[in-house]
Amino acid sequence: MMEKFLIFKTRDELIRIQIDKILYFEADRNYTKLILSSGIQFVFSVNIGKIEEILAKQIQSYSNVLLRVGKSHIINKMHILQINIPKTKLVFTGLDGKAKELIVPKEPLKVLKETLEKEFSAPKVDIKDEEMADEQ
Repeated sequence: MMEKFLIFKTRDELIRIQIDKILYFEADRNYTKLILSSGIQFVFSVNIGKIEEILAKQIQSYSNVLLRVGKSHIINKMHILQINIPKTKLVFTGLDGKAKELIVPKEPLKVLKETLEKEFSAPKVDIKDEEMADEQ
């Protein structure tokens, strides 16, 4: 499969990003921060709505990989390690093996969890935090 890239251009600069390396986009008023799995970050002087438009134009085939989660984030679902609704936490894995946490409101997390459960037909397995702690 050929690698797909996302291109951001300004008058003086071109940024070419491999889509598989994107962890997430994060809104910060009129700016949007892009975090890659390598830990590299970029800040764009456009709001996250404009980023969503750029994604729709450039990468239609990846529209089910990069998902809007709430008002502030567009995430790459392929890097999700954990969704913790009570703690409003979304955890990603990066190339360096380190976990990267995002705080996301409960409702968007619930929708994301349901979407992923349907997509992957994941059977429910009850795991208690105490049991996991005992095994370590």
